[in-house]
Amino acid sequence: MTLRLGGGLGYKTPTVFTEDAERLQFRNVLPIDIERTKAEESLGSNFDINYRTPLSERMTFSINSLLFYTRVNEPILLTATSSELYEFQQPKGFIDTKGIETNIKLIYDHLKLFVGYTHANVKQHYSGNTTAFPLVARHRLNNVLIYEIHGELRIGLEAYYFSPQELNDGRTSRQYWILGLMTEKIWEDFSVFLNFENFLDTRQTKFETIFTGSITSPTFNDIYAPVDGFVVNGGLKIKL
Repeated sequence: MTLRLGGGLGYKTPTVFTEDAERLQFRNVLPIDIERTKAEESLGSNFDINYRTPLSERMTFSINSLLFYTRVNEPILLTATSSELYEFQQPKGFIDTKGIETNIKLIYDHLKLFVGYTHANVKQHYSGNTTAFPLVARHRLNNVLIYEIHGELRIGLEAYYFSPQELNDGRTSRQYWILGLMTEKIWEDFSVFLNFENFLDTRQTKFETIFTGSITSPTFNDIYAPVDGFVVNGGLKIKL
């Protein structure tokens, strides 16, 4: 068993290249007023416990649990003005994230099972009001099952779960799963791989449209799920 405690401070210089500005394709986004804007500052801490033990001669088990907290003071926000423009503002307040992440690994001969769960409670605090931070899944599951013969074969099944998310327009998104299958056959000098990503074809466009209005003047909804659907890719790796 091991225990670890950590923490740190950070800062981020102001920039117009943010996800919110990119979502607008930088149209009608005003430059940052450097005289009235300062770097975002953050502080964070974490504590984790790691435990590993053999369950039998052929099976091992390990678990890691992490508690974390992060706070960003006076974050820079892209805000709509009355003149249909957008400007970067820095209101008094903060955004904080607190949660737990647990990862379990179980190994039996050639089989490896990885199960991970993350709970993230992200809130924004402004003018005495506390609201949920948008586009963050409070609950996430990461599951991977791998069959591997070292140096010969690797087959893996992936399953990822995302809980409903708060959207910027006040709505709540759908929950969804993403499943994938990865395979690789290995020889001494080369290997061949074939991956089936998102083979359930989970797409936001199956839940709702991602934009309204005309093609020439669209209004985009928040993107919270994949938009490219089922993807197959493969290749050849050569060792030189």
